[in-house]
Amino acid sequence: MNLRVWAPNARRVEAELAGIRKPMQPANGGWWQLQTTLSHGTDYAFLLDGEGPFPDPRSPWQPQGVHGPSRHVDHRRFAWKDSGWRAPPLAAAVIQEIHIGTFTPEGTFDGAIGRLDHLIDLGITHVELMPVAEFPGDRGWGYDGVDLYAPHRAYGGPEGFKRLVDACHRKGLAVLLDVVYNHLGPDGNYLARFGPYFTDAYTTPWGDAVNLDRAGSDQVRDFLIDNALMWLRDYHVDGLRIDAVHAIFDRSALHFLEELQQAVTALEAQLGRHLVLIAENDLNDPRLLHPPGAGGYGLDAMWNEDFHHALHSLLTGERHGYYQDFGPIADLARTLSGALVYDGRYSRYRQLRHGRPATGLSGRSFIGFLQNHDQTGNRPHGERSAHLLSEELLRIGAALVLTAPFVPLLFQGEEWGASTPFQYFTDHQDAELAQKVQEGRRKDFAAAGTTSIPDPQAPDTFARCRLNWQEQEHPRHAGLLAWHKALIHLRRTIPALSNDRFDNIKVSFDEGARWLLLERSGVIIACNLNQAGQRIHHRGLKSAQLLLASRNGVVVEDEDIILPGESVAILG
Repeated sequence: MNLRVWAPNARRVEAELAGIRKPMQPANGGWWQLQTTLSHGTDYAFLLDGEGPFPDPRSPWQPQGVHGPSRHVDHRRFAWKDSGWRAPPLAAAVIQEIHIGTFTPEGTFDGAIGRLDHLIDLGITHVELMPVAEFPGDRGWGYDGVDLYAPHRAYGGPEGFKRLVDACHRKGLAVLLDVVYNHLGPDGNYLARFGPYFTDAYTTPWGDAVNLDRAGSDQVRDFLIDNALMWLRDYHVDGLRIDAVHAIFDRSALHFLEELQQAVTALEAQLGRHLVLIAENDLNDPRLLHPPGAGGYGLDAMWNEDFHHALHSLLTGERHGYYQDFGPIADLARTLSGALVYDGRYSRYRQLRHGRPATGLSGRSFIGFLQNHDQTGNRPHGERSAHLLSEELLRIGAALVLTAPFVPLLFQGEEWGASTPFQYFTDHQDAELAQKVQEGRRKDFAAAGTTSIPDPQAPDTFARCRLNWQEQEHPRHAGLLAWHKALIHLRRTIPALSNDRFDNIKVSFDEGARWLLLERSGVIIACNLNQAGQRIHHRGLKSAQLLLASRNGVVVEDEDIILPGESVAILG
């Protein structure tokens, strides 16, 4: 085989194999190659103009970490047992987002396999994994990955990841993977030594932007697109969630995201199974979801931050930071009936008009949630909703997430009101970088009035975030778990809750009395956010049957429903 590397910046490239350096030959377009034989498990690295050795930018395995040599992986060796697997459609999905390192005591891909039955019993259809590409140290969120082709060694490496995906498929679970194409971490990031992977034409919070539209960008685009195809093809992943697409800067006529969608569509036809692309998008720009023929990029869905912000601020009463743009029940009603609150509306927090309408789209184009890794982990102490809300309000929040027209997502442990926080943690081996991260976190939160935060580098910060699976047995947690199971069962069995067209949704509410009624094709979700019980009159309640209630004492009388304080009932 040819050992190849793109290194247009180098005048001389050598490959190091078994301690022996061999000169590589230049090829077209800045590529270098060496005719050799690499068997599975062979370590190798590259030297550029005598400097190095450096790991392969496309390294499939980094068993010694981000600074060590690459290791060759023969993907044909793994015996997959998921033949015939087809993922459920995203429109029918219930997603759980998990972080491999804290999901189980083992913190590995194999450890996660042991908890898949819990997800099946809950009613989850799709597992969404936070990034697993190799990052510095053993602990981290994964958003500072530098070896984008290599599953993290501390989680179990390539073989471990394949075992997890294979096990998910054999149990009927689809797998979504979070990928980061807007930046790479600084520690172990050698890409700039090889070629023009970055450009200073744009400013990002992480330094120079990934080069997608300047000289040499063709190979950089291929580098990222080939990475996406690798996860979908070689690891049998069913879809990708693309981190912060608003920070992917590309002024090309063919935007990177559209080109990526085209490549994934071609692979989908080749493999004969459906693949999805989901975006995180801070711009509230639904054009991401429109087909290319209509001026869009053709992605399948995007995270709906407006729904989260509206629901969170309503339930918690928080109004700091971006939550100052939310709070009234009217905001929640607006997103339930049209996806976005800020669809060209003026934002006080941003001090400008923000977003555009989701015209022509339905609920399946948006992922809705009360919690996720960002909204929990970017708080000073990683507080979950269970730390901020009463059990009654948690039940209301869960009901609205799981009966909304959007594709619902739960964050690991949310289903039982996990008491473990999810804090920001790192394991940087570079002492200077570790100190900068610590100081940066303190400075950011000090500006918001918080002076004491956990040390991201401390092993205890990571350890306290591991889920405590035993607490499900405690009555309060068991009750919340049963509530989530019942809601997911209703979502599956009541056709009206699968109808995600916004024109079939009606929302009525009273800001002063603090109640909301969500109507979906004859099913009514009645929420009382007031601490006092109250009677709500509505003609649609006539002859409705009570299907599920979060508290005892719900009464339906002709066109009235009597709700206890802070309660929710589902009628149909």
